[in-house]
Amino acid sequence: MFISEAFAQTAPAAATGGAESSLLSLLPLVLMFVVLYFIMIRPQMKRQKEHKAMVEAIGKGDEVVIGGGVLGRVAKVGESYLHVEVANGVELQVQRASVVQVLPKGTFK
Repeated sequence: MFISEAFAQTAPAAATGGAESSLLSLLPLVLMFVVLYFIMIRPQMKRQKEHKAMVEAIGKGDEVVIGGGVLGRVAKVGESYLHVEVANGVELQVQRASVVQVLPKGTFK
């Protein structure tokens, strides 16, 4: 009464390029990962390499900015820690990796 009749359709002819069409369907996904690599992953790796070189080159007397925006002069250098003098007689012990930037000499007084 309310249900209409359903008619079966014939199956389409088998495509000869089945493997080719599956490779073409993966092409946008592969292209997206290539673009993602060049836009996001590669620049991040470059920044990490530059930061590591900067942290390894820190020496006594360098003026630095550490994690919270605190400015100071490096008083002692250890293997994994630095002693940063932020005021006369006030030293903070921080990890080397927390150094954000090395400032030019004479910036911090």
